[in-house]
Formats: sequence, C-alpha cells, structure tokens
Amino acid sequence: MIAALIMPLLTPLAVPFLVRWAAPRLGPPTAMWALTATACVLAVSWLAALGGLLLAGMLTVTPVGRLGHLIHPLNIAPAVIAYPVTALTVGTLAVCATVMTRSALWQLRHYRAALERLRDAPSAGDLSVLDQPEADAYALPGNPGRIVVTSGMLRTLEGPEREALFAHERAHLAGSHHYFLAAADLATRCLPGMNALRDAIGLAIERVADEAAARVVGDRHLTARAISRAALAGATGRPSRPFFTAGASGGPVPQRVKALLQPTTTPHRLAAAAAGLLLATSAATGAAASTGLVSLHHHVEVAQGEIAGE
Repeated sequence: MIAALIMPLLTPLAVPFLVRWAAPRLGPPTAMWALTATACVLAVSWLAALGGLLLAGMLTVTPVGRLGHLIHPLNIAPAVIAYPVTALTVGTLAVCATVMTRSALWQLRHYRAALERLRDAPSAGDLSVLDQPEADAYALPGNPGRIVVTSGMLRTLEGPEREALFAHERAHLAGSHHYFLAAADLATRCLPGMNALRDAIGLAIERVADEAAARVVGDRHLTARAISRAALAGATGRPSRPFFTAGASGGPVPQRVKALLQPTTTPHRLAAAAAGLLLATSAATGAAASTGLVSLHHHVEVAQGEIAGE
C-alpha cells in the first residue's frame, strides 16, 4: 500500500523529461488538451496519495484510531516510520494549501482590478482600449469576454498587425483558454518539477491562438511579425494581471515565431507515441493512487473488525 501511495509523489520528478520529449511532437491543440489533462491527473493523484498517507499515519495513533472505531491496531508501518511520514505529510499539505489559497486570492484580486480598469475604458464591440503607455494586449474572460489592448500597443503596431493581434486574442476567448491556464497554474503550483509542464501548456495555448490568427488574416508572416513586435514592445514591463489572461506576447516568442515561419509536421507515429506516453503516465499514476487508497480502506476495515484479516 505504502509503495502504491509513494509512486504518485515521485512521478512529478520525471515530468521535465517527459515534457521535453513529448510536447514538441504533438500538434498545438493535442498538446494543449493532453498536457492539461496530464497536469490535472498528476495533481489529483499527488494530493490523494498525500491524503492517504496522512490518514494511514494518523490512524496508527491510538487516540485517533479510537475515533475511527478501530478495535485492532492499523498494521501498515512501524511507528518509527509512520510518525515522521505523517508529520512530513501534514507540513506538505499545509504548505500546498497555503500556496494555492494565496495564488487563488491573488488571481481573483487582479481579475477584479482588471475588470475595474475597463469600467471607463472606451470600447467597440469586444475590444476595450486602456489609455496606458505600456504596450500590452490580452484576452480577459467574462460575460462577455473582452479583448483588452493599451494605447501603447496600438501605437506600436501597424493596421494589419493589429488585426492579427486581435484575431489571436479572439482565439483565446473562443477557445476558453483561460480554463486551461487556470487549471495548469493550480495543478502545478505545489508539485515538484511541474513548472516545465505549466510552461509547455502555456506554449501550446499560444500556438493554438497563433495558428487561428494566421488562418483569419491569411498570412503567417504577418502574424509572426505582429507577435514579435508585440512581444518586444511589451518586454519593458507588463501590468499585473491574472495568469489566466492569455496575451499575444506570452510564452517563448522565438519558438512561436519559428513555428509560424517554418511549420513542421511530426510523423503520425511519433505524435501517437507522445500522446500515448502522456496517457500511460497519467493512467499509471492514477491507478497507483487508487490502488493505494483501496488497500488503505481494506486495512481500515480489518482494523475495525468489519472483515477478517488475511
């Protein structure tokens, strides 16, 4: 049981190597969905494994075991191992809860501030313009969603480049990319080694919007130029805004520009292998966590005298 619960805790350490090989071999939409699903499964499995270890350790303490109606000791691990593991698990979960809560509150505060800035901003259709010298543009979700652009960004780009920029941001709104970004941020906030996965999800999302913009304007070179100029103009500073507000200058811009100017096609076998590797990793991790929790439940029932021990 302990081994099954430990596996989900170790899997995130292999994520940087997994992402480095699999992500470049997937098309942008597939990468966006597959990587986000992987992040969510790994995060849920990680938290479930920690919860299982915490429960197992606490039930080895006699007063807690009595509260759980145990009539036999929970025979899982010796106290010399169970107590330190329980203390470490409690600390880890406390840190994780603190980090996630602070992140969620920060995101909510800045989302409200972003909405407040739009209250008096001139708008036309789904476009709102902020009178700010900083160059910035992003898709702000809501009902309805808004494309927010600063006057500094408008002065930076020429007319056709602006159209490419707006098409990029509309693709973010149409694809509800804020959900993917929010899930990626929360899922990777506490887990070790998961920053590479969050960055890969962000790149995949930007690549999806890049391709959509190129189709709308009908010019991949124009789209690449608009992204480059927007990124260079916004490099001097960016107003604080939630992580899930995707913008045209997000992600590794050189990779995005190269993909637009020199599109490559990955062989179907490699793409299928990459997707299969992500699926297998998620399935194995989820199965390990489930197996550990089922085994823990069995041991608890034995300790409660509900079923006979083996």
